[in-house]
Parts: sequence; structure tokens; C-alpha cells
Amino acid sequence: MDYDFSFFLVAATFVTGAVWGGYALWLKRHPLPEGTAHKEPILVEYARSFFPIVLVVMLLRSFLVEPFRIPSGSMMPTLLIGDFILVNKFTYGIRLPVLNTKIIEMNEPQRGDIVVFRFPKDPTVDYIKRVIGLPGDRIGYYNKQLYVNGKPMPQTLLGIYQGVGQGASMSGAELLSEDLEGVEHDILIRHGQPTVQGEFTVPEGSYFVMGDNRDNSNDSRYWGVVPEANLVGKAFFIWMSWDFENGGIGFSRLGTVLNSGR
Repeated sequence: MDYDFSFFLVAATFVTGAVWGGYALWLKRHPLPEGTAHKEPILVEYARSFFPIVLVVMLLRSFLVEPFRIPSGSMMPTLLIGDFILVNKFTYGIRLPVLNTKIIEMNEPQRGDIVVFRFPKDPTVDYIKRVIGLPGDRIGYYNKQLYVNGKPMPQTLLGIYQGVGQGASMSGAELLSEDLEGVEHDILIRHGQPTVQGEFTVPEGSYFVMGDNRDNSNDSRYWGVVPEANLVGKAFFIWMSWDFENGGIGFSRLGTVLNSGR
């Protein structure tokens, strides 16, 4: 059990609801004399005010959508440092907050989905990557080329990447379009920069993930697969982007719908 923001939201909902409901129940059993002026204790007043707010936030964040901020460049050029995204929390199944126990089955991740998950080596940390391998797949990566079940994924050179703002650090890398069996997305490659190579078999109930910034991503090539139980949700929308280099909002990125496998 991870004592993160979800835990504090659930705890705040329970405490404020218990205080407000408990006081209402006490009043019902101990009614005040007729004509007596009544003023709620300050604690009850605060609980009554905050309970509906934290309840709505907890329900929305736990079962519908959750906002995340992109902290690294591992998903460039698709996502930049400073992007704020929305993650669909129910598309891969409904889970109880804090316990992360799935109670309703929904869809399964598809190749090409951009997913947020709890890092297997440290479940208190959230990662975001693209799903490359599904259960049972053989994933190969040799000489900057991705293979799925022995088949090379087509790559088309688009040119040399010229990043601006938070993307400037990767300027000069090759910008390519990769086709993941129908899901086209852009990737960055730096020839001459060493990376992990080899073939990996994805076990049942797990997923192989990689960053679009192929030579600057800490992903399944290094630490293994993502268990299904670690999935948080599917990223689908950039609702805000902060350009730290230029001290303002990256308006061109607002409203971007993220590619996915379905």
C-alpha cells in the first residue's frame, strides 16, 4: 500500500464525512431545546464545507481522469518537460484508490498506447512510456531498429530535430516516424550513442514499454516489463504546457490529443 496523495484524499474524505455525519447524528439523538440558538462547532463547519469538495475530487481522480506533469524528456518529441497531461483512469479497468485492486474489467492496453504506470522498482514513482510489447510478444532492438515478433517496425526519416523551449536539448537528433502496426508516432534517435540491444520476451500479464526518445529513456530495455497491476491509466490529452526556458505558456501544445493504439 502506497501512502501517496490518493491515500490522503481518501483519508480526508473519510474524516470530514465522519465529523459532519457524526455531528448530524448526535444532533438527531440529542435535539436542542425549542428556540435555542444553534451554532456548529468550527470543526464541524469546516468538515461540512470541505467534505463535498474532497469527495468529488477523490471520485474524479480515482475513477475518471487524473492530471500529471511530465518531468523528463524520455517521451520527446511527443511529450516535453513541462507538459501537463490528462490520464484516463478507467479505460484499463476500475481500481479502488490506495489499494489499487481492480474491481471492474475494461479494456487491455494496445500497442502504441501511451501509459502512466507505477515504476516496478519503486511503486511510489509514476512513469510514462509507450506500450511496445504485449503479453507473449518477442521484442527485439538492434542498431536503433525495433522488431516485434521478428518483424521490423517501419521507420521513415523526417529530418533533423530542431527543438525549441524544453525540446532544445535534443536538437540535432534524427526525427523519424515509426509505424507500430498501424499506430504512427514520432521518435528521436542519436546515432553513435550506445543503448541496450537484444531480444526480450514479454510474459503474460505484463507489457514492454519504451520512450519515444529512444536514446534517452529509462525503460523496459533496462529494468524489465510492467505488470498489469502497475498500470495507472492511458494518457490522452495535453491540457497545459509550461515553457520554462521562455518563461511562459507553450500555447502551440495546448489541446494536443495524444496518439494511441485505439
